Amino acid sequence: MCGIAGLFDTKGSRPFPAAVVRGMTDAIAHRGPDGEGLHLEPGVALGHRRLAIIDIAGGAQPMRTADGALTIVFNGEIYNFAELRAQLQATGAHFTTRSDTEVLLHGWRQWGEALLPKLRGMFALALWDARDRTLILARDPFGKKPLHYALLSDGTLAFGSEIKALLRLADVPRDLDPAAIEDFLTYGYIPDPKSVYAAIRKLEPGHLLLARRGDPIRLQRYWSVLDALPGADAPTSEAELVERLGEAVRSRLVSDVPLGALLSGGVDSSAVVAMMAGSAEGRVRAFSISFGERGFDESDYARRVAAMYGADHDIRQVQADDFDQMRRLPEIYDEPFGDVSALPTLAVCAQARRSVTVALSGDGGDEVLAGYRRYKLHCAGERVRRRLPEGLRRTVLGPLGRAYPRAAWLPRPLRAKTTLNELALDSADAYARIVAALPGEVRGPLTTPEFRASLGGYDSADVVRSAFAVDAPLDPLQRAQYADLTTYLPGDILTKVDRASMAHGLELRAPMLDVDFASWSFFLPPRQKLNGPRGGKAILKHAMERYLPKDLLYRPKQGFTIPLADWFRGPLRDQVLGLAESPTLRESGVVDLGRVRRLATGHMGGLEDHSKALWLVWVLEAFLGRKPAAGLQMR
Repeated sequence: MCGIAGLFDTKGSRPFPAAVVRGMTDAIAHRGPDGEGLHLEPGVALGHRRLAIIDIAGGAQPMRTADGALTIVFNGEIYNFAELRAQLQATGAHFTTRSDTEVLLHGWRQWGEALLPKLRGMFALALWDARDRTLILARDPFGKKPLHYALLSDGTLAFGSEIKALLRLADVPRDLDPAAIEDFLTYGYIPDPKSVYAAIRKLEPGHLLLARRGDPIRLQRYWSVLDALPGADAPTSEAELVERLGEAVRSRLVSDVPLGALLSGGVDSSAVVAMMAGSAEGRVRAFSISFGERGFDESDYARRVAAMYGADHDIRQVQADDFDQMRRLPEIYDEPFGDVSALPTLAVCAQARRSVTVALSGDGGDEVLAGYRRYKLHCAGERVRRRLPEGLRRTVLGPLGRAYPRAAWLPRPLRAKTTLNELALDSADAYARIVAALPGEVRGPLTTPEFRASLGGYDSADVVRSAFAVDAPLDPLQRAQYADLTTYLPGDILTKVDRASMAHGLELRAPMLDVDFASWSFFLPPRQKLNGPRGGKAILKHAMERYLPKDLLYRPKQGFTIPLADWFRGPLRDQVLGLAESPTLRESGVVDLGRVRRLATGHMGGLEDHSKALWLVWVLEAFLGRKPAAGLQMR
């Protein structure tokens, strides 16, 4: 795994100082501690930081073709590079390394843009084609690897794996985007293509950017999961799932450095370890963390899986005082990022990196196989919407939902307020409410009138509405999954694991996001994903009965998180109460400090749980209080 950065003059061929590009790559040195490289020519500068995984001796970057026509910097792994290499050799291509990077160079020369859909792996790349004076940026189909860019006022296109690389440039404006902050307070993350900085954008998954000197920049999609739409009633089976998952795991075991697995004790990571045990040479090395609080601790299941397969198992217990790195989140994520599971993810990645350089994970299984509880709730709501006229839902259920008391302390079946509010809405708005970290009635009073005015009418639910509006013959479950695959997965889950792993120089690989496996899983019939007592991922759970304990497979979904509400009332109490007195928050004008004080006081009483809202305010305050390093001048 690596980090990339660079500059391109879209208007001419002025040179860029080497010190500037080196400053950009130094900012992301944690992504590539094993080496660095630069390519400079008039109008183009490419920088690279390397974490050596394959062809350690011969895979240095930037890499050029022998005639100098193509130059590339690349972050990621291409798992089918040997197959592509053989195809290219059959056409006369001559290779001088064993690296997947060289396959990209020859592949672009042979196929051009048609190369990208052929790639199975994770990648963010920048390729300079001197023949037609074009810079190509591209990002993998699901967005496992990040790529940010900014078009500056002088015509310079700047790009980098992380925002911090772009912030090394003095010319990049630091103005914050109010809509992005509203998205953060709504969802707990900032969805692509926005970033917290108005001038910086994220290249969306499955997209490429073409910058030809003298022409406008062009963005285009080259892949979508919808491209794999199968024929009606395509046959599927549990045996096929095992075969496909096993092949995805095997392809990710290629490495010239030590390799292991992150094992949470959940279904997905346990299934990956089971498949690894049947394919890996030697014993699997597995890494887990545990908590003292039983309601959040899956370590007993992780121990059982590790013992079943004779894995070398490294498990570490964490407590609230282990998370002094909470204040490091802005440094690691470069913008407000509110997924609290980033904290245990950082801990387990640090733990794994002490022994291995590459680790497999179960990320993506919930999205492609419908593992989240919200899918069952959404589909149940859709059945009600089909039976009740819209007018009745809006005029009867809506007022009932507003009148019903908010009672988080009641048993779940009696918490009718949320259900009534969702049923009064159409499908897209209801799902936007389901996935929101803070619904509108909580988020609105939390922010100041001045901040709300700065939004100019922007509605963060548009993020989900645009995904639901996709023109494709999808069933209600697939429409919700598609929304998650294009918003939550790249914006939250994959951002979380990329920054957490790369902060420690660890490469993570996600077999369940193999393009072939994920596309096949996405189009399974709803009954094979959501199935009565089996809940979500029904076909995976049934297929894994031969490999994993039934009580692990069929227990309620737990999630990889921490006991934040209790920690806020205990060891972190004083810091939470102090948010209402924060000079940083007062200066920002984003949140109402009086409301923050009331939420904190109510939470400490024990009957109300405001940990989500308080956590997002905590994260925002930490981000706003951070002072980025001064930028470098490009001239």
